[in-house]
Amino acid sequence: MQRVWITGYRAYELGVFSDKEPKFLVLQYALKKLITAAIEDGTTWLITGGQMGIEQWAAKVGIDLKKDYPELQVAMMTPFTHFGSQWKPENQAKLATLISQVDFHASVSDHDYTSPQQLRNYQEFMLSHTDGAILVYDIDNAGKSSYDYNAILKWQDKHDYPLQLVDFDQLQEFSYEFGENSNKNSN
Repeated sequence: MQRVWITGYRAYELGVFSDKEPKFLVLQYALKKLITAAIEDGTTWLITGGQMGIEQWAAKVGIDLKKDYPELQVAMMTPFTHFGSQWKPENQAKLATLISQVDFHASVSDHDYTSPQQLRNYQEFMLSHTDGAILVYDIDNAGKSSYDYNAILKWQDKHDYPLQLVDFDQLQEFSYEFGENSNKNSN
C-alpha cells in the first residue's frame, strides 16, 4: 500500500483533552508504531483529515517520522473549505500549524460546509485516492468513525482495499508495550 488513509476517533471520543495525558502518549506511541510499520511495508503517502484526534495526531507523527523516513509524504485532506473555522482559536491554530507542515493540503469541496453530502464525497475521495486504510476504531464502541468504517466496508465489496482496524484491545497492548519501554528507559 503506497497511499494509506489513516483516521479514527476524535479526541473527545477517547477522553483526551491534553497532550500531557498518559492516554495521549500511548496513542502517539501506537500511531508511531503503526505508521512506521506501514512505511516499512512500502507506504510513501500518509493521507489523513484534519479532525482533532487520531487524524491530527497521525499527521504530526508522520511529519516527525520524515526525519528517519525522508521518502514519506504527508497529506491532509479536509472535506470542505474553511474546515475547523468554528473551533476554538487554539484548536484552529493547531490545525493551521499542521497544514503548514504537511507536504500537501487541499479541501475536497471548494465550498464551505453546506450538507452531509460533502462528507460522503470526502469519504469517496479518500477511498478512491488511497490503497488501504488504518482505522483506530472499535466496533463495540461507537463513534463518528463508524461512518468511515461503514464506507470502507461498502467500498471493499467492489474493491481490493485492505483495512487495518485498531481496536481497544490492540490499543491496550500498545499501552503495555509503552509502559514496559518507559520503565526500561527510566532505569
